[in-house]
Amino acid sequence: MDFNQLVQAVQSLNAEDAFRPRLDAGQWQTLSQYLTRHDVRPGDLIIKQGDRGDRAMYLLAQGTYQVYASGGAPGTSKVAILRPGAVVGEPALFADVPRSANVEAMTAGVLWALRLPRFEELGVRVPGIALEVARAAAAVMAVRQAR
Repeated sequence: MDFNQLVQAVQSLNAEDAFRPRLDAGQWQTLSQYLTRHDVRPGDLIIKQGDRGDRAMYLLAQGTYQVYASGGAPGTSKVAILRPGAVVGEPALFADVPRSANVEAMTAGVLWALRLPRFEELGVRVPGIALEVARAAAAVMAVRQAR
């Protein structure tokens, strides 16, 4: 799977909390240089609730992922099912806080990680792209917070 498939997935996701950066093809290509691709298997835990250390946002390119919280009342643990084009873990780019939920791959898939040091480097080298990624991530957080 190449990076263009991720861009198509992001641009075509029809969800209230969709990640919608206003980037042209060249800007997407520049952003790709700051991301790390990861292949995942069913059952892989992408984010573990309570963890603090990874400081990364993930763009989901392929596969299906479940988001769930541990320790709640029975029947209230499932938060969401995420499809290609979604982002997850975006608060970690902005605050060193514990992860609020688990994210597990339900199927084999591909995701791209934007880690804090690379995001900060993007901000220094290409501030317009970093600002647009931050704006789009903040919009996702605002929608998810309102739920």
